[in-house]
Amino acid sequence: MNRTTNILLIEDDKSICSFITTALSGNGYHITSAYTGKEGLSLASTDLPDIILLDLGLPDIDGCQVLKQMRDWSDIPIIVISARVNEDDKVLALDFGADDYVTKPFGPAELMARIRTCLRRRHFSASGRSYSASGLEIDFDKHMVLLDGNEVHLTQIEYQLLSLLAEQSGRVLTYGYIMNAIWGPYMDSNNQILRVNMANIRRKIEKNPARPQYVFTEIGIGYRMRENESN
Repeated sequence: MNRTTNILLIEDDKSICSFITTALSGNGYHITSAYTGKEGLSLASTDLPDIILLDLGLPDIDGCQVLKQMRDWSDIPIIVISARVNEDDKVLALDFGADDYVTKPFGPAELMARIRTCLRRRHFSASGRSYSASGLEIDFDKHMVLLDGNEVHLTQIEYQLLSLLAEQSGRVLTYGYIMNAIWGPYMDSNNQILRVNMANIRRKIEKNPARPQYVFTEIGIGYRMRENESN
């Protein structure tokens, strides 16, 4: 790391705070802790951390509401760390703008890997207008998709779907988020049109659509694109 990465940890359980702080600070990260949602919102706006770790079960404000308020003014990467394993909770947090969701209990190696992924994704988003991963290339400015050097012909909707996933590669995008982004808020919530288009995309870019290497299904939640490998 060229400079110390500043992390804001919003977690009311002090034993978990101590565990995370010890693990991350020992690997070169600087940790600031907040024990309530209000304190976390205040520190996020004044300190402008590089990344936020957010618990959902806070004593004053539900973590999803903290997340929603932060997304009104900031695109700082936010990783939810929560004991809630219900699929609906994960979907809600991701729809509100979480970049990732880690379920407690977790090990420090897993958490650091998620942090590195979020920071790399932010770097790629800020540094270029292209996507590249294992033979698949997307030039967002030219609206061109290449697979092993050969142009892939996509419909307009297929290209919009693929580029939406690629621009946020590594992040799980929920069905609702994708439907709203591509077809608008008044589209029927039935996911069939999305599934059909995703199946068509996979037939065109995946060597084996049944075992995809670019676009992955997060069952019951949405889709995730393989992480951008371009520099």
